[in-house]
Amino acid sequence: MIKTIKSGISAEAAAGMDAKVKATVEQILEDIERRGDEAVRELSDKFDSWSPERFRLSDEEIAACVERLPKQTVHDIEFAQAQIRRFAEIQKAALRDVEEETLPGVYLGHKNIPVGSVGCYIPGGKYPMVASAHMSVLTAKVAGVKRVIACAPPHSGGPHDAIVAAMHMAGADEIYCLGGVQAVGAMALGTDSIEPVDMLVGPGNAFVAEAKRQLYGRVGIDLFAGPTETLIIADDSCDGEMAATDLLGQAEHGPNSPAVLLTNSEKLVADTQREIEKQLKTLETADVAGAAWRDYGQIILCDTEEEMLQEADRIASEHVQVMTRNPDYFLDNMTNYGALFLGPETNVAYGDKVIGTNHTLPTKLAARYTGGLWVGKFIKTCTYQRVTPEATAQIGEYCSRLCALEGFAGHKAQADLRVARYKSKAA
Repeated sequence: MIKTIKSGISAEAAAGMDAKVKATVEQILEDIERRGDEAVRELSDKFDSWSPERFRLSDEEIAACVERLPKQTVHDIEFAQAQIRRFAEIQKAALRDVEEETLPGVYLGHKNIPVGSVGCYIPGGKYPMVASAHMSVLTAKVAGVKRVIACAPPHSGGPHDAIVAAMHMAGADEIYCLGGVQAVGAMALGTDSIEPVDMLVGPGNAFVAEAKRQLYGRVGIDLFAGPTETLIIADDSCDGEMAATDLLGQAEHGPNSPAVLLTNSEKLVADTQREIEKQLKTLETADVAGAAWRDYGQIILCDTEEEMLQEADRIASEHVQVMTRNPDYFLDNMTNYGALFLGPETNVAYGDKVIGTNHTLPTKLAARYTGGLWVGKFIKTCTYQRVTPEATAQIGEYCSRLCALEGFAGHKAQADLRVARYKSKAA
């Protein structure tokens, strides 16, 4: 039996907030498309109090950002990027061009072609998301994207040194100190000073996520993203301290970040609730994490691992930590998740910051139909065909009859021309 011990905000309330965001973003994007750089500057000044002579950073400004960082910070960024690059290269190696002779004289194939240009958004509000530069810029470069531009908002009155350094070290071709919908809109729509891109990637707040949603189709996007989600699947081999730490560790992303405990242990439920109350008294980000847990936190109690699996696939969480005696049961059987973290030795923070897997992952049930950002998201798999004269005479006769079946006279004529022209030669 599946029992909800604690539930979060209602779907109706969440939908009401989404509608307000949608209307605001529509107006901003219309303004950017109409007035370009002028609108972008006004919006940057309004939302970020930032209106420099130009938003694109020069080589000298980028170098100064790197120089100001402690050597240990630069080393840490290099370490993280080395892990992310290595796994991205492993993933890319799994992609290959193909060509096969599927019938005598019929050659079908596909090529993997990188997207031409990508715009990466790196959030920098309450938490400057240095790691997002690795995940987006670096992964696009490993995929072979020729032009990668990156935007991050100002921080404390100027570019954030660590974010700029990470974007530069990851290989960004253009770096802009520009944030919010105005950054996403400028990259997608283009202005006099920013050439538009073919694809947008990267996380952001609700307004940035909505802007990407509205721009999808005009440009490609990595995925539809909402607030960070975490699901912990645990049995009585897990303790309350670890469960609470990992729930709050992701709830601190924002006051609307869902954190869910899914367990078959009543003792763990009680221990985790007590530990959450205790940790919120000392956690530096308790104001955010506490609000998220209060409004969006859930606890679901099941009887069996099978019920836990059923609920986990229903929830389709972005991050899923499995702390049970047999975590491989969920690896072997779960189908709906962004990323799995198996066993108590690992955690979502590793994936968010350093271990090598990408942290841009599906939310809001999107894990039912897509995985997260990886090199393959930046690559178009495009098919081609070539046919010998003998084969076209054979294929053409089938095609002609099938076109007639559907009433496509022009299509039929294409096939008939090949049959007439090449059948005698094939004979």
